[in-house]
Amino acid sequence: MHEVEPILVAERFAPLDAALLALLRSLTPDEWHAPTVAGAWTVTDVAAHLLDTALRRLSLQRDGYLRPVDINDLATFVNGINADWVSVARRISPAILIELLATYGAQLTHYLSSLDPFAEAQWSVSWAGESTSRQWLDTARELTERWHHQQQIRDATHREPLYEGFLEPVLDTFVRAMPYTLRDVDAPEGTSVTLRVTGVVDRAWTAVREAQWTLYAGAASATCTVTLDADRAWRLFTRQRIARDAQVDGDPSLASPILTMVSVI
Repeated sequence: MHEVEPILVAERFAPLDAALLALLRSLTPDEWHAPTVAGAWTVTDVAAHLLDTALRRLSLQRDGYLRPVDINDLATFVNGINADWVSVARRISPAILIELLATYGAQLTHYLSSLDPFAEAQWSVSWAGESTSRQWLDTARELTERWHHQQQIRDATHREPLYEGFLEPVLDTFVRAMPYTLRDVDAPEGTSVTLRVTGVVDRAWTAVREAQWTLYAGAASATCTVTLDADRAWRLFTRQRIARDAQVDGDPSLASPILTMVSVI
């Protein structure tokens, strides 16, 4: 095992956007209205959400356009503004959505590439339990958001998944939630929980109880090892309701937090 390293993914946004635009341009009119796993959202709604998040980050972070808002609960606030945008965007044609995504996706890619990955991010990554985050983690979080929503469109329209070059850094980002997820587990120092993913990605990460839970890359002779297929792992960590089909070796009480871990807001 060794310490986990920063996830530097700024160069991944351009090919991710190119894949999204090619996907959207290939859709039939019926496919634009296909349901997705994202609640009541259709393919059109998910595409509109991707536009919204690009515009929102550019407006707030690049342009410094921040209007005062009262946020009592982050998840409730985010879900509310997401729903507001999607409702309005249903008036926009697929052709215009594609044009806007091409324009502002490229601007987002350029902006994220310009940031110092080791500077303090404007927003912390809440699901990792951080009050402040480095920009590299915020950028990696953005990649996971844009990637998993594109995957929702691919699933809904029966397209091939976009795993090569993306799923490994996405999972590496998602597992940064492991220490925070285990924070309330009362275990003696030296207790370890390994998450191993198999299939199209073969990686392992281990959280060790030290003064606090600390994440390492690699496997150990762990108190508990949870083994998941990589395809199922990303779905679980983005709240998809699927059969877990996990192999658990060791103390099963330590597996439960990992199998309910959420790495999105």
